[in-house]
Amino acid sequence: MSFTAELLISAALVVSGIFGFVGSYGLVKLKNTLQRLHAPTKATTLGVGGVLIASMIFFYIETGHISVHELLISLFLFLTAPITANFIAKAYLARNVRPKDLPSSDGEYGWSVYDDPPEAGSDR
Repeated sequence: MSFTAELLISAALVVSGIFGFVGSYGLVKLKNTLQRLHAPTKATTLGVGGVLIASMIFFYIETGHISVHELLISLFLFLTAPITANFIAKAYLARNVRPKDLPSSDGEYGWSVYDDPPEAGSDR
């Protein structure tokens, strides 16, 4: 394996390790659920992404073929992390925030978790 390939793989692993460490540290040290939610969904996702990039580079250099497994894992990770974060944030709001504590919603849709269901025959 060439020095350039080893350097690229090493750099991807070091950067992903830093992102993983920062995300894990933030998960432990931040105060409330919404702050803790930010650390793993951003930093740790980038950390795992870096490891997958390093693996793709390694197997491409060794075999000459692009590994589809790492691409599928990356796709699944980048699609599910934001959705999971959204669900956890909504659960936090539903459990810990009362409707009287929310600012007024001037928009057409309001606060989806707290709005009364639309009446039958209404346009909403």
